[in-house]
Parts: sequence; structure tokens; C-alpha cells
Amino acid sequence: MITKAIIPVAGWGTRRLPITKVVEKSMLPVGNRPIVDYPIQELVKAGVTDIYMVISNVEPCQVKAFYSDNIALNQYLTERGKDDRLKLAKTLPENVKVHYITQDPSGKYGTAVPIAMAVEEYNINEPVLVFMGDDFIWNPGGESSAEALVNSLQSSEESAIFGAEVPRDKVDKYGVFSVEDGKLTAVVEKPSIEEAPSNLVNVSKYVMSPGLLQEIVKYVKEHDFGPKDQEYVVTDPIETYINNGGVMRVASTSGEYLDCGYVEGWLHANNVVCGGAN
Repeated sequence: MITKAIIPVAGWGTRRLPITKVVEKSMLPVGNRPIVDYPIQELVKAGVTDIYMVISNVEPCQVKAFYSDNIALNQYLTERGKDDRLKLAKTLPENVKVHYITQDPSGKYGTAVPIAMAVEEYNINEPVLVFMGDDFIWNPGGESSAEALVNSLQSSEESAIFGAEVPRDKVDKYGVFSVEDGKLTAVVEKPSIEEAPSNLVNVSKYVMSPGLLQEIVKYVKEHDFGPKDQEYVVTDPIETYINNGGVMRVASTSGEYLDCGYVEGWLHANNVVCGGAN
């Protein structure tokens, strides 16, 4: 069983300005919960007990506050016998621990950086799930993306990547998977519709083996990209990992990919979760 997960939630959320001046992007509501709580609850149900959240250095941190006990609220609810509300205020089971790593938004940036930070700070040397904090797969009652990733593995030395199916006419907006015998061979960034190798796209949900984690740490350490040069994208060390013989299984499941990183996607997610759309 995989019991650890890394969730990057630092960054300014510039695509969602001006609201992200005062509300962290991952804390924007979908239904009655923040976006980030959907992947977190999914990971907890899949057996994760240690969550490593990479947060920004801006205080107060809303994510940190959400996953901490509000003593005054708990006392208020207890005194008034509102046990049903008290359960809602308890956001994580007692056996789940959240560890926080602070990332300076003005420093190195890109999807590889927070993963490398968490691995180094906590000396992680076992397979971990890595989910982003601004999207999720909505599949109530069915197999979750976390379960699909874990179930796709055939050994602890393998990694896995989740592929969401999108309509063929939308593949040019994503990194698209090239797959052979259930294994990733390449991620083709924003191909033309005609040249796309599949309609499975990268939505940044992974199981990362120790070998891949070390490849990511090495990549971040050995490159010195300037702020205007290049992002530290995690697909670069993934490509190196695969080229060096690493196995990355491709997992998928039924359910709808809900991307809350832009206004229209966030509104659609609310409609789906609240029952306004199928």
C-alpha cells in the first residue's frame, strides 16, 4: 500500500486573478468544499496517511488553516449539541497527518520543484502519490484516480501516470500520451489534432517510484533556469526516467476530469458536483 502523497499548492494562481489576491487558488469552493479537498479525500480513501503539502510563504495560509482544528468552532458546536456539524468541521481522520513545506513563489518554479523539495526535506525513499491541488476526477461510487494509479502497478519499482480522456478535438490544449503495451513512451505537448498519438492527456496525477523521485531531485539541482528562461517541468525528468529504462504505467478510469484552474472549468465543476450537470 502507498501511504504517502505530495500535493503542491504554492503559487499565485495568476490565471484566476483578481480573486486569488485574497483566496488561494486551491481554496476556491466547489460545492461546499475547497478544490484541494477533493483530491485529498480521494487519497485518504486510497490509504494515504501522510500528506506533504507544499505551500507558499504568504501568511496566513488558508490551506493550513483549513486542515487544522478550529478550537473555538468545535467548542461552539459541542456546546450546542451540533454533532453533525462537528463532523463536517473535522476535515481529516485522526490517523492522517499533514506535513507542510514552504516554497518561495519568487524562487524556482514549475511542477518539478515542489516534488523535489518534499523528497529532500522528508527524505522520502518509497513510492508516493503526487496530485496537484487545483483539479480532480469526479467519479462518485466508482474507482478513483488514486485507486486506478495504485492498481496499475505491477511492482514497487514502477511508476504510473493517470490519463484523462478528452474529446479528440481538444487534444491540442494538453500534453498527450503516447502509450505502448500499457506503458508511457512519451508525452507530446499540444500536438495538432491530426498528429496526436491518443486522446489520453496528462492531468498531473502520478505514482512516483524512488527512482523517479531521485531523477526529479537531480533535474532540479543540476539545472539553473532563470525566471524568464524555462519552468522546471516534471515531464522532463519523467522522459529521462523512461529513456533510462524506467517503467511508467498509464492508468485511467471512468469519471470526469474537472479542471478548476480557469473560470469556466471551475463553474462547470460546481455544476457537476452540485448536480447541475451530468
